Amino acid sequence: MSCRSLADRIDALLPQTQCTKCGYDGCRPYADAIAQGAAPINRCPPGGDDGIAALASLLQTPALPLDLARGEPGPLLVARIDESHCIGCTLCIQACPVDAIVGANKHMHTVLADWCTGCDLCVAPCPVDCIQMVPAGRAWSAQDAAVSRQRHRNHQARVERLAADNTRLMAPEAPAQALPEAAAGDAHSEDRKRSAIESALARARARRNPTQP
Repeated sequence: MSCRSLADRIDALLPQTQCTKCGYDGCRPYADAIAQGAAPINRCPPGGDDGIAALASLLQTPALPLDLARGEPGPLLVARIDESHCIGCTLCIQACPVDAIVGANKHMHTVLADWCTGCDLCVAPCPVDCIQMVPAGRAWSAQDAAVSRQRHRNHQARVERLAADNTRLMAPEAPAQALPEAAAGDAHSEDRKRSAIESALARARARRNPTQP
């Protein structure tokens, strides 16, 4: 089994909440680290003990107690914005790993509860503390995980595209290079040619209109 296919199978068992509580920037980087033997299997609070058991079975390794320093498992929570206090700063939109928050600069934001993974990454950046995590009233499903994985990929692709565009726009313009001597000579030759053509045209006009002063 290649490292890549093992990472794919590990990633398929992770909840795809993209909460980063494991210490990695999303579920896929954590899966890669586990596959490479660089991280233990007990760092995912949203996955809880069931998630650890599934990973242990896949990897044929003993289960470990959940690392509670990473957080505690619990029912699914979703973000809720107090829209009366939202100032439209867009910081929560930028922080959401699955684009579950919609709004525009200086306009009220709102959370798409069905998309929210409960990662709570939007809470800390809010400058007016108008975001709370509240019970979702439902469980996180395998279908939720599959959809969240794709939304996270789309989010990352857009962020990378915007970063590349900004880098290209901010790049200094290349300094103008001095005209090579050969090019300068060609320019002088073109000037002489143009002058000769203009003189010839003037003589032709004079011959057609001999009476014109």
